[in-house]
Amino acid sequence: MNRVVIIGGGPGGYEAAHVAAQLGADVTVVDSDGLGGSAVLTDCVPSKTLIAAAEVMSDVAHAVELGITYHDEDDAAALGHMRVDLRRINERVKSLAAEQSADIAAGLERGGVRIVRGRGRLDGPSRVVVDLNDGGTETLEAGTVLIATGAAPRTLPTAQPDGERILTWEQVYDLDEVPESLVVVGSGVTGAEFASAYLALGIPVTLVSSRDRVLPGEDADASLVLEEVAKRRGMNVLSKSRMESVTRNGDRVTVTLTDGRTVEASHVILALGSIPKTEGLGLEEAGIAVDEGGFIKVDRVSRTSVRGVYAAGDCTGVLMLASVAAMQGRIAMWHSLGDAVAPLDLKKVSSNVFTAPEIATVGWSQQAVDAGEIDAEVVMLPLAGNARAKMQGVEDGFVKLFCRRGTGIVVGGVVVGPKASELIHPLSVAVAGSLTADALAQAFTVYPSMSGSVAEAARRLHHVDISQFF
Repeated sequence: MNRVVIIGGGPGGYEAAHVAAQLGADVTVVDSDGLGGSAVLTDCVPSKTLIAAAEVMSDVAHAVELGITYHDEDDAAALGHMRVDLRRINERVKSLAAEQSADIAAGLERGGVRIVRGRGRLDGPSRVVVDLNDGGTETLEAGTVLIATGAAPRTLPTAQPDGERILTWEQVYDLDEVPESLVVVGSGVTGAEFASAYLALGIPVTLVSSRDRVLPGEDADASLVLEEVAKRRGMNVLSKSRMESVTRNGDRVTVTLTDGRTVEASHVILALGSIPKTEGLGLEEAGIAVDEGGFIKVDRVSRTSVRGVYAAGDCTGVLMLASVAAMQGRIAMWHSLGDAVAPLDLKKVSSNVFTAPEIATVGWSQQAVDAGEIDAEVVMLPLAGNARAKMQGVEDGFVKLFCRRGTGIVVGGVVVGPKASELIHPLSVAVAGSLTADALAQAFTVYPSMSGSVAEAARRLHHVDISQFF
């Protein structure tokens, strides 16, 4: 029987375990911190649970515009009676994360996967030594090893978190009281999401961005919409502003910028990126190649530089999404155990930024089109003209489609608006299935619906060759 040992119980690890068990392997998952990894315990599940509370707050604040009044008075000031109980929100966050972790563990055990609680490291390419959480060690022999150890928040010597007022994104869920004010350092996905969520909860937020716009890695039109909405709702966005240091004095925290300016608040969240959890794994001794940042080098079927050793998830630095980690893990097992497998195709990955409004993307980007990397037609349709959007009071957002010239095949898209994470799915199906814009346009949509704008954008990409009539 094939023996598979997986180091790390996050999405890359536990999804790989399910596949390997299904294919008849003897599977062991070595996990030190809890099944689900950071995605479930400190990142995706907790942050999106917090964001769900923020969304409710936003919806209620918006209700007066839709004709919903309070205490039989047309008085928006009545919204002042709403209070955020951050202790209860965070208790729910941690409870849901723990429940999800327990469900994952139970599912693995039902599938015949053995779970070893401890920290694993390689002792050569086919042996894993585990420092058990309860003490002692255990050695596991394996025909296939998958490393899925994830990543941790990046910090700087001049900005060290204290877990109380200077926080990483993993530490915010221990807050019991609502911050008087908040500075978020870093305007990537993590920083933008937390800044947006806490702003919606009624906290004054300053976002420090070293780039000229928020979310520099996302579609520029989408970033512009988000930044305009954030500023309109009261966020202080400091563009082209690089942090020099963060210091604490009592209950105040000061962020000093490289140009000498300072920003004070009661709390600071550091969103400075991630570093891989690859130290102490025995990678160098086993001959496994890593890049200059410490990320494990893998190919499109998750192989490392050593035969029989695979890697998946954030520790590879390929694309730090739970969905990508899970697919990398599945691909590794399909490849290792001889099942049919297609290499990872990042041009079919859909992703979402859970800000207000949300930003969802799939496939080729506007930047790639502008750079001439792909010859594509582009159409952008504002949501403001959508009937359902008008009913819901939605004024910001758009649908953008990219399709190849000549063939009309949909190769990418962007959706900005409420629940963009759901609206992106038809575009993901179109990209994955190489559907044409006409095929997307001709599928029925509900009227009225936000998804109607997806079909309408596709219709605008239809071309008729009039030469055939002459």
